[in-house]
Amino acid sequence: MDGKTAREKADEPRARVLVRLPPHLVVLFPGADRLVPLDAGTVDEMVDALDALWPGMRERICDETPSIRRHINVFVDGRRARLATPLAPGADVFVLTAISGG
Repeated sequence: MDGKTAREKADEPRARVLVRLPPHLVVLFPGADRLVPLDAGTVDEMVDALDALWPGMRERICDETPSIRRHINVFVDGRRARLATPLAPGADVFVLTAISGG
C-alpha cells in the first residue's frame, strides 16, 4: 500500500501509454485487442484499466498478493516492471507470457 487515499490517486496525472498484449492472453477475452492505448499512472492502474475493458484480465496478469504472476512479465520501455512501476507519457508496455517446456 502506498498510503494514498482514493481521492489523492484520482488527482494524480495519468499517462497515455500503449499496451501490447500477447496472443495467448487476448484469445481468452473475446473482443480484446493486441494493441491497447490506455491512460494510467502505474502498471497497477494499467492492469485495472485492462480489467475494466475485459473483466477477469487482472486475475490472469496478477496473483492474490497482489503482484504480477510468475509466468507473466511486464516490460515498460524495455525494462522489467512491477505493479508500482510508474508510466511516463508515451511508454511502450509489453505484457508477455513465459514459455516453458522440454
